[in-house]
Amino acid sequence: MPTRGARGGQTGRARTGARASWEAIYAGLHEAILRHRLDPGAKLVEEEVAEVYGVSRTLVRSALQALAREGIVLIQPNRGAAVAHPSTREAREIFEARALIEPQTARLAAARMNETGLSRLGACLDAEHRALAADDPREAVYLSAHFHSVIAEIAGHAVLSEIVSGLLSRSSLVVALYWRRPEILCENAAHHALLDALGSGDGDGAARLMREHMESLLEGLDLTERPPRRSTLAEALARP
Repeated sequence: MPTRGARGGQTGRARTGARASWEAIYAGLHEAILRHRLDPGAKLVEEEVAEVYGVSRTLVRSALQALAREGIVLIQPNRGAAVAHPSTREAREIFEARALIEPQTARLAAARMNETGLSRLGACLDAEHRALAADDPREAVYLSAHFHSVIAEIAGHAVLSEIVSGLLSRSSLVVALYWRRPEILCENAAHHALLDALGSGDGDGAARLMREHMESLLEGLDLTERPPRRSTLAEALARP
């Protein structure tokens, strides 16, 4: 019995280590996609990812499958994995879904707002300002999404927060493909107005502003089809 228990413990530790390994790959690929270092349509060859991270293809496959469940990677039989390339219809539907869901998370967040939440959101806006001042629109877009993610977290509704998180990830692909004007996606004025409404506990106002913000984002996209662009995997996953 002790021997079996010891083996069980070793197996448990091995599984924990394997999970941590694939989650690190998942996190690296996820960040590269959201920061637009990997373009929609970019091939994700298991051997190349495994070489970058120095791991087995089995762990890479687990990470890719997790990303596929979130809709930001597409895995096709005999063709392998690639960063998802949303159609114009998908792009519109993603932002229409955000326009339905995020006003409610804003309303809930206004009711739960406290000094800690206001401080977190204020830090998000400061970071956006720095990115814009540095003429780094890709980083500003990434930070803009984080602002929305924090609002969803503050709302305190786990299911809605999970839905918003998935929509934000997919929105990043839409932005990479279809944005027309970078500034429309980093509207500090809209975010500042939202922060004021949230800080004053104005749930109805926050919901209205969020809905208008989503509609503005959708209007700022050029929803015409574009061919997939190509990215170098090693460069995309390189640490800054």
